[in-house]
Amino acid sequence: MNMQLNALKSFLVSGFFSTLLLTSNYLLADELKNLGPEQIEALQKNGALIIDIRTIKEWQTTGTIPNSKKLQFFDAQGKFNAEEWVKELNQVKSSPDQPVVLVCRSGNRSSMVGNFLTQKLGMKNIYHLQNGITSWIKSGKKTIKDQQITNPSLK
Repeated sequence: MNMQLNALKSFLVSGFFSTLLLTSNYLLADELKNLGPEQIEALQKNGALIIDIRTIKEWQTTGTIPNSKKLQFFDAQGKFNAEEWVKELNQVKSSPDQPVVLVCRSGNRSSMVGNFLTQKLGMKNIYHLQNGITSWIKSGKKTIKDQQITNPSLK
């Protein structure tokens, strides 16, 4: 009976530490935060970096949020180079902890990219515009159209 009790204690202790380890890894990862247009405006006024990850054609069609940076993530065929994109993102950030807001058309792509940044790379202060530029426009917010876009990165 004493041997069974020791085995049970050992099992419980190892289970406790396994759970603690898994939980701590989960707690260290930041979560992507979904925000609406008004919240995005407030963040931008406080120094957040707005990154529009859409394609050139999309930027030309709807325009972009004023003072946002154009940094296309997926190309027209849905391909991407995450390593190069993150390198370019880090070049435009004013500091490692600067809040970043991702924008796409409907919120799907920005959610995917945001989850990649927070869950896989452990980045903090990552947000995305819920329902994308569509929600921005529907709320009556201003966009800027730039018909002279020739380079998909960092304009």
